[in-house]
Amino acid sequence: MLRIYVLLMAACLGVLAGCSDKSKQSSVAEAETAMPVEVAPVTRKTVYHVITSEAVLYPVNQANIMPKISAPVQRFLVNRGDHVRQGQLLAVLEDRDLVAAANESKGLYEQAEANYRATTGGTMPEDLTKARTDVQSATEALDAAQRVYDSRQVLFREGALARKLVDDAKVALVQAHSLYETAKRHLESLQTVSRQAQVEAAKATVAASKAHYEGAAAQVAYAEVRSPISGVVSDRPLYEGEIASSSSALVSIQDISEVIAKANVPVQEAASITAGKSATISGPGGKLDGKVIVVSPTVDPSTTTVQIWVRAKNTKELLRPGVNVQISINAEEVRNALVVPPTAILSLEEGGDKVMVAGPDSLAHERKVELGVHSGDDVQILSGVKEGEQVITVGGLGLEDKAKIQIAKPEASDETKTGAGEK
Repeated sequence: MLRIYVLLMAACLGVLAGCSDKSKQSSVAEAETAMPVEVAPVTRKTVYHVITSEAVLYPVNQANIMPKISAPVQRFLVNRGDHVRQGQLLAVLEDRDLVAAANESKGLYEQAEANYRATTGGTMPEDLTKARTDVQSATEALDAAQRVYDSRQVLFREGALARKLVDDAKVALVQAHSLYETAKRHLESLQTVSRQAQVEAAKATVAASKAHYEGAAAQVAYAEVRSPISGVVSDRPLYEGEIASSSSALVSIQDISEVIAKANVPVQEAASITAGKSATISGPGGKLDGKVIVVSPTVDPSTTTVQIWVRAKNTKELLRPGVNVQISINAEEVRNALVVPPTAILSLEEGGDKVMVAGPDSLAHERKVELGVHSGDDVQILSGVKEGEQVITVGGLGLEDKAKIQIAKPEASDETKTGAGEK
């Protein structure tokens, strides 16, 4: 009987011991379900809606300089990579034939001017007076020759004069008549053409000669090729002695003191971009501050994008045209916005976004949120959270609503540890 009692007591003690172990295990299990997380407060600040896009860089101005004449290159004064100023002499073409033609045209021009001065200088009245005097003298000579001829014919018929003398008088009469007709026609021609007409004709000759000379002189000037802009020589395809053609570029100049980045931005994002917005251009070599100068009024139907131009000063020539760059445009400023770190934003299975809020009850509370502007290390929250609440930034992925959490302090970075050690 005693033995049975001992066995019963042992069994009861075992049951009690088992219950105690289960209680301890349950407490340990509850302690282990508290998920360690890191949190950040919901704050208010001014954020910017920054739109980024890939772009291609272009110079603010460029010139492919084509000579106006085709001729061999006598000499170059610049090479690729040289900086030039507006009006600087870049190259000289062979021009000896053009100089000769210009000198000839100059001589004809000077001759025409001399003729014009003579015409307007009063020589016309003298010519007319002389012509009238010549006509009067010829008339008197003709009358005298006629009288001699008539007199000799009378004497010849009376037998008092030889035939030869009559014939000589007739020859003299014919000559006098010819001189009279010539002087008369000369006078008539001077009286027919007015003085003003001759002056105008001389003036027109001067104008035509001057135009021809100026054209020849321009051809000579074209042999000197000068830069129309200031910039850098980006190309010089020919060598001295080769033929420069008026149909191809002799020298190419690019002004890269300022640059323009051209990007194609989706039409939804371009809706908030206007000319004058501040922007940056980033690429190999550095970063430039600039502004939006062009927002295309049309949409490319094949890509549904809008072309945006950003212009920036490039005085140190950090960026070079032709490279791929990235533009960042401050499209919108939002003041007093509720913001959280981007790592706090999670996706809902049914679509949309959520955050996990660390409550004072050490539980995670799921909140559906509506997002606004993304700005660097901040995301605007339009609805779903309040200022001062703690959102889970690390450990929230896969965490269920009402799950038990334990807020852990973020580990110090290597730089922080190094700084603390030095102190």
